[in-house]
Amino acid sequence: MPFHYGPENLQSLLGIVVILLVCWGLSENKKRFPVFLALGAIGVQVTLILLLFAIPQSHVLLDGISAGMSALSDATSHGMQFVFGYMGGGAQPYQVTNEGALFVFALRVLPLILVIAALSALLWHLGVLKLIIRAFGFVFEKLIGLGGASALGVSSNIFVGNVESLIIIRAYLDKLTRSEVFMMLVVGMANVAGSTMVAYVLILNDVLPNAGGHILAAAIVSAPAGVLLARIIVPETVDRKTEKVDYSSSLKYDSAVDAVSKGTADGMMVAMNIAAILIVMVSLVALVNMVLGGLPNWGGQPVTIERILGVIFTPLAWLIGIPWAEAAKGGSILGIKMVLTEFVAFLKLAAIPLADMTPRTRIILTYATCGFANIGSVGISAAGFGALMPQRRPEILGMIWKALVGGFLATCLSAAVVGALPNAVYGL
Repeated sequence: MPFHYGPENLQSLLGIVVILLVCWGLSENKKRFPVFLALGAIGVQVTLILLLFAIPQSHVLLDGISAGMSALSDATSHGMQFVFGYMGGGAQPYQVTNEGALFVFALRVLPLILVIAALSALLWHLGVLKLIIRAFGFVFEKLIGLGGASALGVSSNIFVGNVESLIIIRAYLDKLTRSEVFMMLVVGMANVAGSTMVAYVLILNDVLPNAGGHILAAAIVSAPAGVLLARIIVPETVDRKTEKVDYSSSLKYDSAVDAVSKGTADGMMVAMNIAAILIVMVSLVALVNMVLGGLPNWGGQPVTIERILGVIFTPLAWLIGIPWAEAAKGGSILGIKMVLTEFVAFLKLAAIPLADMTPRTRIILTYATCGFANIGSVGISAAGFGALMPQRRPEILGMIWKALVGGFLATCLSAAVVGALPNAVYGL
């Protein structure tokens, strides 16, 4: 595979340095910069990306991931058609003149969350998910120096939500240091739940080749990025490297049927929360845009919240490797992700015509967007962490906004690492 390194890759390298420097500027102890952790975390990210996209026959794995996600989507469609008939994608009782109108977000995307949540609970009960988490825990323990509950918590965060990962290590919460609590906050915001990954893939499938592979890679590589930035901002003072990872957990199900039923109930809660947040956020954006519409045109076009966010986040978009000509659009996606959730950002990204954005920019933005770091997650994390660790609630509230910055920049760091690699790695 011929690799060509160009100015746009050096641009992303600059972004990596700037992000690390910004986090060092926020550090509680600027004398304790984790140099070896930085090298190890970024090395893990590069290795994982190369394994997924650059090694011979890696396309077989990507094709398998895409096929599996398509199978889940098709299986969910069968259930939807059984319950909702033509509204769920079944035979239409009338002539269809607008095929695009048949895609209803509530009936095509949200039901996937129910199926994935139930399947995840079942795989946890059967021990399959525990084995996968154990493998990632081993990697994080050996390569980036995590030990004990923190390795288990970070590895589980790749597949479950930030609050759910705390439930898995509930027995060890009282032993976590301040740095480890902050790390769990940051990693939780830098990652996404497994129940939402397939939904993102469904949204991006038509505009992003290998969408399944990129979403999975983004979910994995953001974990070491979150660990790194968390340790820079709140350095660890306790050596955990000699601790063994204990994979016992308080998250248990009585039977396979119990796992499926409870997983479905949890998925319903997540889906309803997403639906409610999207309704409110999209409505608020429309309301704000109506108010801004009363202002004079800016650059010959109406003033909108998307354009304002684009201006604010344009420099960051450029730093992670997006060409200046597309940086305003990229900045808008980044701003929407932080203010209005990653779901809205992915919908906006998918709505950009193929001709209006280069494939490389779209890939970089996918990694930068794939994380829970948004203002709404601040409240969710504060409530969830506070409920599980009530005695440390004041400490958690004191770190929560720094965690938002850390989680947001962690996905941007992952995007910059992706941008720093030769374009040929992704077949561009």
